[in-house]
Amino acid sequence: MLIMFGLGFPELIIILVIVIMIFGAGKLPEIGGAIGKGIKSFKKASQEPDEKKNPPPQEDSDKNKPA
Repeated sequence: MLIMFGLGFPELIIILVIVIMIFGAGKLPEIGGAIGKGIKSFKKASQEPDEKKNPPPQEDSDKNKPA
C-alpha cells in the first residue's frame, strides 16, 4: 500500500473529494497546471547559480586607462 507522509489511500481519496467540492471539477486542470509551473520554476531556480551571492568578477575600468 502506498503511504506518503503518513497518509494512506483512503485519506488521499477524502482529500481529493474535498478539493473537488471546494474548487469544482472544471478548475482542477487549471490548478494542476499552476502547481506544475510553480514546481518547474522552483527546480529551475534551484539549479541556476546564485549570482547575488557569487557575482562575476568585474574589471576595474580605472586599471585599463592610461595615466
